Amino acid sequence: MALNIKYGVSTWLWASPFTTETIQELFPKIAQFGFDVVEIAVEDPTLIDVKKVKTALNDYGLETVICGAFGNSRDLTNESKQVQQNGLSYIESCLDICAELGVSFFAGPMYSAVGKARMLSPDQRKAEWDLAVKNLRTVSEMAGARKLNIALEPLNRFESDLVNTTDDALRMVKDINHPAAKVMIDSFHMSIEERDVESAIKAAGDQLIHVQVSENYRGTPGSGQTPWDAYKKGLEAIGYKGVVSIESFTTKNVELAGAVCFWTPKADTQDDFAKDGLKFLKKWAAE
Repeated sequence: MALNIKYGVSTWLWASPFTTETIQELFPKIAQFGFDVVEIAVEDPTLIDVKKVKTALNDYGLETVICGAFGNSRDLTNESKQVQQNGLSYIESCLDICAELGVSFFAGPMYSAVGKARMLSPDQRKAEWDLAVKNLRTVSEMAGARKLNIALEPLNRFESDLVNTTDDALRMVKDINHPAAKVMIDSFHMSIEERDVESAIKAAGDQLIHVQVSENYRGTPGSGQTPWDAYKKGLEAIGYKGVVSIESFTTKNVELAGAVCFWTPKADTQDDFAKDGLKFLKKWAAE
């Protein structure tokens, strides 16, 4: 049974940060390679002319997904209210971009800072969890007011000590208790944290609104140890019809360099990464 999905690729595969100038470098070849969707990683909203992005998407026949970058200055669980507010303001800017581009959700690990991984007491962990829930309820209200959703991404234990598994994300969504709060998954993080990928996807069910993929080593889909059959069975079981987007990085990532620990290239060229990954995904989804 073939999956009825759209194929996407993250701008992070080539560029960091994404700017208005990035459009002419990336959009033509992303369309030429055969992708349906460009996943725009917004590190700094002020670097992006949204009207020009919208025009380029139309010109090249591409749809888009918007994901965020959450460094220490945007940490919704930081004890500083100023840092929390900075995170909320950044998310609101990204929600505005989504609304202007006609995107239905904003994606990312927005509950905390990427790379924030510590041994905490149960009381401190609960306090940070509750703070994330409180702030993400505010985010959900902002999203709902724009008729958008948010897609919360679990990260592996080396990048987050708060939300590591699909079950963690579902528990956070339940605690947020707002219809705009949903879940996304990333195969790289799942390869580290999930005991059973298929079961995790089934548990997410209709809460799952976005999927990112790469190999277990962040490399080209199809070149590593990822249990692709389990992903397909899980996505088939829940009738997933959204985007499956390749996400990896260059060694020049600005916002998340220390957090994602990306020191060496994972393909001969980033273009090869995209083209070979898409070829594999199309075969995988069709079988």
